[in-house]
Amino acid sequence: MEETVKLSEGIRILKRGGREYPERLKEIPGAPAELYVLGRMPEEDRPAVAIIGARDCSEYGRYVASGLGAALARCGIQVISGMARGIDGIGQEAALDAGGSSFAVLGSGVDVCYPAGNRRLYEKLKLGGGILSEYPPGTPPLSHHFPPRNRIVSGLSDVVVVVEAREKSGTLITVDMALEQGREVYVVPGRVTDSLSAGCNRLLKLGVGILLDEGEFLEEVWRICERHFPEAGAVGKGGKTGKGREAAAGLSAESPVLAAVYKALDFTPGSVEQIRDRLPKAFRKEQLGIHLIRLCLEGLAVQVSPGQFSLRGD
Repeated sequence: MEETVKLSEGIRILKRGGREYPERLKEIPGAPAELYVLGRMPEEDRPAVAIIGARDCSEYGRYVASGLGAALARCGIQVISGMARGIDGIGQEAALDAGGSSFAVLGSGVDVCYPAGNRRLYEKLKLGGGILSEYPPGTPPLSHHFPPRNRIVSGLSDVVVVVEAREKSGTLITVDMALEQGREVYVVPGRVTDSLSAGCNRLLKLGVGILLDEGEFLEEVWRICERHFPEAGAVGKGGKTGKGREAAAGLSAESPVLAAVYKALDFTPGSVEQIRDRLPKAFRKEQLGIHLIRLCLEGLAVQVSPGQFSLRGD
């Protein structure tokens, strides 16, 4: 029997035991007998990290997933996920936009884009990575396909990172499988009152790794994979990075008041009065509404509900 079978539309079938079948998957319990592939396969000699989390993520989760995906890409680390709405897709798209490689494992056939709203990401993955599935082309995205596909997401990865997860969520299924496979698991902690972080905080009690700083985390990934990569412009603890730093510098030059309002924002939505209380005394009598709307129009802030503003996460 052929080790690799080519189908129409660029889809290949990799048989377990064949030369192209990924080494990482051969060792996991219940390794799929075959994989359907559209695009490339992850490279065996490069580290791979899975970014997973909530579909209905917060602006904070969006910001962390985007920054982490880009940082991994700049280090040459491959990003694995499930192309789901929310954290999964955000991390993958950020990695591709930063010039890296990303690979999606679907709960449908590789020729079925699910969710439909991630069509742009689906097309990017075909060019900048690959799309994988154990289900034949044309298979619809049935609910019972997703838990089994999670073992492939974790199996293809050296490290799994959970950005946001509710206490009972499909993300935790992936974590269970990752731990069973002997993979390293890290979580991004959150507020104890935040339901989107309840799953992450619960995992911390079980002793998984904690991701507080991208730079430290990248060093740990290199150690885990026994490789060394150049620095990726990591996020400092508690600070804004990349777009945020550049925005703050530009605003300071243009308008000290606008810059002060921007610096007073964080990823927890706050009312105008709460934001006013964080400002230096010299700016507390300003008309903040105008400045907040200006930041929203420039894509630096978001009005999450009437009168409630936070930093924008992407």
